[in-house]
Amino acid sequence: MRIRTFILSASAAVALGFFGIGYYTVSRILDHSVRENAHAASEVLARTAFTGMLQVMSTGWSRKQAEAFIVAMRDSAGSSGNLAGNSAGNAAATELQIYRGPVTAADYGVIAQPPLDASLRAVFANGRPLTESPPGGVRHLKPLLAGAVCLRCHAGARQGDVLGVIEVKQDFTPLLTRAHEELLRWLLLAAPLLLAGAALVVWRVNRRLEQSIEIVDAAVAEIGAVSDLRNIEFSGRDLGFEELNRLFHHLGLLVEKLRAVAVDKDVLRFEIGLLEKFVITSEVVRDWGEYIARLLAEINTVMPTHVLFSVFQVGDEIFDLEIFWSQPPSQATRETMENHVRAVVAADVRLSGLAQVSLHHHVPASGGEELVLDHRSVVLETKALILDQPKIGGIVGIGVHASAVHDETLRLVMDSILSTMLNVVGSVKAIHKYTHDMEYYATRDPLTDLYNRRVFWELFEYEVARAGRHGYSFGLLVLDLDNFKLINDGHGHATGDRYLQTFAHTVKQVLRPGDIFARYGGDEFVVLLPEVMPEMAATVARRMLEAIDAMRVEVPGGSVSGGASIGMAVYPLHADNARDLFLFADAMMFKAKGAGKNQIGAPSEDDVAAVFRDMTETAALVVNAVNEGRIEPFFQPIMDLHSGDIIGHEVLSRLLLEDKHIEAARFIEYAEKAGVIHRLDTMVMEKALRAAAVHEYGGLIFINLSPRALALADFLVNLKRIVAECGIDPHHIVFEITERDTLRNLATLEHLVAELKLAGFKLAIDDFGSGFSSFQFLRRLPLDFLKIEGDFVVNMLDNEKDHAFVQSIHQLALNLGIRVIAEHVESREVLEALREMGVELAQGYHIGRPEKTLGGQSGNGHE
Repeated sequence: MRIRTFILSASAAVALGFFGIGYYTVSRILDHSVRENAHAASEVLARTAFTGMLQVMSTGWSRKQAEAFIVAMRDSAGSSGNLAGNSAGNAAATELQIYRGPVTAADYGVIAQPPLDASLRAVFANGRPLTESPPGGVRHLKPLLAGAVCLRCHAGARQGDVLGVIEVKQDFTPLLTRAHEELLRWLLLAAPLLLAGAALVVWRVNRRLEQSIEIVDAAVAEIGAVSDLRNIEFSGRDLGFEELNRLFHHLGLLVEKLRAVAVDKDVLRFEIGLLEKFVITSEVVRDWGEYIARLLAEINTVMPTHVLFSVFQVGDEIFDLEIFWSQPPSQATRETMENHVRAVVAADVRLSGLAQVSLHHHVPASGGEELVLDHRSVVLETKALILDQPKIGGIVGIGVHASAVHDETLRLVMDSILSTMLNVVGSVKAIHKYTHDMEYYATRDPLTDLYNRRVFWELFEYEVARAGRHGYSFGLLVLDLDNFKLINDGHGHATGDRYLQTFAHTVKQVLRPGDIFARYGGDEFVVLLPEVMPEMAATVARRMLEAIDAMRVEVPGGSVSGGASIGMAVYPLHADNARDLFLFADAMMFKAKGAGKNQIGAPSEDDVAAVFRDMTETAALVVNAVNEGRIEPFFQPIMDLHSGDIIGHEVLSRLLLEDKHIEAARFIEYAEKAGVIHRLDTMVMEKALRAAAVHEYGGLIFINLSPRALALADFLVNLKRIVAECGIDPHHIVFEITERDTLRNLATLEHLVAELKLAGFKLAIDDFGSGFSSFQFLRRLPLDFLKIEGDFVVNMLDNEKDHAFVQSIHQLALNLGIRVIAEHVESREVLEALREMGVELAQGYHIGRPEKTLGGQSGNGHE
């Protein structure tokens, strides 16, 4: 129902009620007034009649004269009443009746009169006047009491006797009927005027209400976002009614409160969307700057934000200031913003004074309209959050230049975004740095900063293929330090590390920019010399020896020097494939050592024949060992650092030769060259599982597995058969994927690994950080364990980079829910450092050397 209809209906109802109540009230008042007047008139008429009779009687009238007087009085009262009632309508019909009492009847006889009713008898009996109000009229009874004068004519009466009763009756029903009709007629005549006045009042009130509602409607229609509340104003309007003015005043207060607390749905959607983009993925980590640029573009969809900047502490007194632009700035704008941001940053005591701040601008490559900002806008619309202490990733501050700083609600939103982004950007930068470092050291030796073994082999095979396509030769040098163990043991690991670093730096100075220098392992190094003939390779080798002879490393009390034995081979003169060429150069290095060390093993024609004869004999020896089943498993324990229990063993291959067990490093390459590596792996696995079954071993069994072995058609079939025959739970078997023989198609590996997981086996990645594929394995394979490359663990107490690398790998695996095993733990100090770091599992000579049997080594840390 509309307000107008309600007010009109209510007014009509009130008017009708007022009309009815007024009519009723006036009628009652009129009735009461007429009745009161009739009472008074009846009493007056009765007294007049009595007085007249008394006067007549006192003059000595005869009885007949008195009776004629009474009749005349009665007729006069009746005729006057009727005349008045018929002519004017303002008087009642009056009847006068005089009743003769018993005393008078005794003196003068009975006359014809109406019978006495109860009221008349009561008045005759008690002598008191009586007034009655019958419906539509009034009846008054006045007793005629005998006085002294009356006794002269009424001999039988006593003074005070009731001689008679005068009855006066008035009927005013016609009078009231006429009055009511006149009242109703006048009221009906006045009703239209009253209704018109009420309608006018209703219209005026309704108009004021509609004007107020129109104002509210117009204000609401203008609201499409929370920011529109700033344009609404209800205060200061005079609506003609105090109540409406007060209502609008409170509406204005409500709008002000809404401005303070309301959040635009677009802002909420933006915040939710931004939170979704705070999920850190590999793509985000790969290019953190591009990620921040995308966040800035996302913020611009809700509020104009021209600049986002972040401050990172990268050293004790060194800070990086990164400024991201939403669109290309003009040169003046760039300088103004740069100066202001520097001023904001410099306001912090840590970033001012001697601190070195490097500034980097990130401008979108897509271009766009040039951004121009004046100094006032830059100063007033820039908001920054600077921390007391650096947080993750070294971030110490973040800020924006946005118009939102003028809006209190958006300012609160921006504060929340900055606070969240501070952590997210810091985390992204930290993970980006850790990942970049890990990717870098996955290809580098952290101590010498040279390429590692894995990268060397990839570059080596690439160089073989390239030289074969283009028909040129290249040289390979294998270097082994002479007497390095004496330096390391005599002067300590720190001196040994410095010696290796100095050696790497010294050799680098001799090499050409395109030469490839790598640390192959321990004190062994390799050099690839692209596009050289044998004479040039020999010349480079001689220059190396000269530089190494002149090298000195300072130690307390003096200095140490050393030498190196160098083996040389040239492609394709000495071999046409990478493995044979390396084995040839390695053999030449051992020839140099055997000849007295610190010299070059340059191959002669006899050497070529001898080396290939030795290589062929070694390969044949390995093949025979596989055929004869002389490849045996050894078991190295893996410890839970929290409980100290041995929870599992890694299976290692040993070749039995004349009662001696030869380590895998000395024959594994020959097995690969001979094509028996998969048979060797299967043999070791089967023997290890059968040994575990015999000893009722309940711990985990870690088995090395080349990804290529998975691709063999019968591998899974044989695996399931062996496991079933041995009665070992597949959940206790962990396959270590190595990068020794990786598959080119990682999708195929994913499929094969999924089959292993489906069968209940666990999966580990071995030597994590030693090659390019480690992170791809980590990202795409369902790993249960991660084994940190031992070279990082061995030197973690003496090398900050190694320590940071171990810590980063552990944290990364922890975030991914993967258990970490540290390899090559060879001292109690390293073990304690790993335990303090939170690393869960460890393996190495300090925990236990590889042994032939599992007896007495099985732990109680079952999975």
